[in-house]
Amino acid sequence: MSHQPIVLPRLAALARQAAPKILEGVIAPLAVFYAALAVLGLKGALIAAVTWVYAGVGWRLVRRVPVPGTMILAVIAITVRALLGFWTGSAVIYFLQPELGTICISMVFLASVRLNRPLVQKLTLDYIHLPAAVLKHERVRRFFARITLLWAFVLLTNSAVSIWLLLHQSIGTYLLVRTAAVAVISGLAVLFSVLAFRRVLGRLHHDPVPAPSA
Repeated sequence: MSHQPIVLPRLAALARQAAPKILEGVIAPLAVFYAALAVLGLKGALIAAVTWVYAGVGWRLVRRVPVPGTMILAVIAITVRALLGFWTGSAVIYFLQPELGTICISMVFLASVRLNRPLVQKLTLDYIHLPAAVLKHERVRRFFARITLLWAFVLLTNSAVSIWLLLHQSIGTYLLVRTAAVAVISGLAVLFSVLAFRRVLGRLHHDPVPAPSA
C-alpha cells in the first residue's frame, strides 16, 4: 500500500478563515451590547444585541450564504435571554442565563469526549477547513479529545468566576472584571490550543497516512 504525505494549510491561513467569523459572532455582539448598555440602558442594549444577531442571519439569507450552526444557536440563545430580560427587567437575570448555559455546554463537551465525538472538532470545522485525511489521523483525534477536555474546564472556570462576580459586585464592576478575567483565562487556553495544534500539524508532516485504496 502506497503512502502520501498530508498537505496541510498554514496556521496563518486558518486564522484568516476564522478571524472574521469570531469577530462577528463573539466579539462584535459583546461590544454592541456593552456600548448600548452605556448609552441606552438595559432595554436598549437588549434590542441592540438581538438586532445585531438577527441582522447577521438576514444578511446571509439575502446573499444565499449558509448560516453556521453556531449562529443559529446564538439566535435561539439571544432571543430567550432578551425575552426574559424584558420580562424581569433584571440585568442579573440576563447575564446569569448564559453562565448557566455555559455550564451545561461544558457538560456537553465532557460527554462528547466520552462518546468519542469531541465537540471542539465540530466547532473548529465551522470556522476552518481541514482535509479529511487529517481529521482521521490518530494524533489529530487525540488532540481534539484532549483540547475538548481542556475547554470543558475553561468554560466551567469562566462561569464560576462570572457568577461570583455577578452575585457579589455591581453590574459595572461585573462587566469590567468579568471581561478581563474571561479574556485572560480564555486567551491562555487559546494560546495553548494553537501551540498544541501547531505541534500536532508539524508532527503530521513526518507521519504520513496510508493513501485511500482504489
